[in-house]
Amino acid sequence: MTVLTSRSLPRPFWMLWLGTVINRTGALVQPFLSVYLVQVQGFTLPQAGAVMTAFGLGSLLSHLLAGWLADRLGRRLTLTGGMLATSAAMVVLGAASGLPAVAATAFLLGLTIEFYRPASQAMVADLVPPALRPRAYGLLFWGMNLGYSVAMVAGGRLADHGAQAMFGVNAAVAVAFAAVVWRAVPESRPEEGPPVGAGPRAVLRDRLMLAVCAATAAYGAVYAQAFTTLPLAMAEQGVNRTQFGLAMALNGVLIVAVQPLTGAWLARRDPSRVLATGTAVVAAGFALTAFVHDAGGLALTVAVWTVGEIVVGGALPTIVAALAPEDLQGTYAGVSGMSWAAGAALAPVIGTALLPLGPVVLWTGLGLLGTASALGVLLIAGPVRLRTSTTQPIKRTER
Repeated sequence: MTVLTSRSLPRPFWMLWLGTVINRTGALVQPFLSVYLVQVQGFTLPQAGAVMTAFGLGSLLSHLLAGWLADRLGRRLTLTGGMLATSAAMVVLGAASGLPAVAATAFLLGLTIEFYRPASQAMVADLVPPALRPRAYGLLFWGMNLGYSVAMVAGGRLADHGAQAMFGVNAAVAVAFAAVVWRAVPESRPEEGPPVGAGPRAVLRDRLMLAVCAATAAYGAVYAQAFTTLPLAMAEQGVNRTQFGLAMALNGVLIVAVQPLTGAWLARRDPSRVLATGTAVVAAGFALTAFVHDAGGLALTVAVWTVGEIVVGGALPTIVAALAPEDLQGTYAGVSGMSWAAGAALAPVIGTALLPLGPVVLWTGLGLLGTASALGVLLIAGPVRLRTSTTQPIKRTER
């Protein structure tokens, strides 16, 4: 019996992983964009909100466009082209001034900044055997968070040295990511490509995938509360910004420390049950926030939903890759990413609507939404297993 471990993963995957870590280590602009708009550009809060909305709309479309292009032009060309476009948009945004110019450039940045996600997910599906995909996707999730943790520290320091340094570093690492992939990761898209007319409409005809997307959107609406409603709710409970920041830092620390220890074990489990379990734990973590009154309690709930996030990390893309036809891996990954982004976009709408009703209603309601997502995944676990058990090995060419 052959034992499959992370050492069995092909070299192109590790180069993709390395490029992802490099890119995320320099991902400085997005977390500090709203601060830059207010403090450097001098925009009012409504103006900054309008720019962030333009960025979010571009990001929402980015997943779908990148997935479609990855299936037609190739994974490598889509990823490298998207990263070069991201670099250019970073430079232009850093030099732009005035609300119309900044908003238009922010939209273009949002439209390109997520290109690497569907392309990367499709590359993993092409290059990695199905038995190793949960481990590979888990490692990619870990690498993204490892790089992001570094970016959070470096971004604050670079912001103190001027906005241009922040935009310049982010643009440089996007180019570095493109260079690593172009040089070391072969094109993996099936030679024939998707049939004419195939694309997002193929996903609309796939009821099982639509069910996964619905669960993903619900999960995104719950998880994104961490960055939308949670800061507001904790401020009302007397948790100051420093305490909130320290509690949220626990999220990155736990992911970096725990995921490598659990990834191999989770990879051996049924992905649908793993996804349902992780979603339920995330839901429980946010539901427990109803009882938080200080920074210590907040840290405890952050730890709970972070464990759930770690569990979800490799399971969702594994399911999407298993459901997707081999010539539509990019499209399925893009639609999945857009579903999560749509849920995240709804998060502040849901959260701010429930916030005035009190913490019990707010966090219990969100906990129920997450639980519904977990139950939905369990309901389709059988059909997912039945369909993916008949999946044929992927035929690929490396060129």
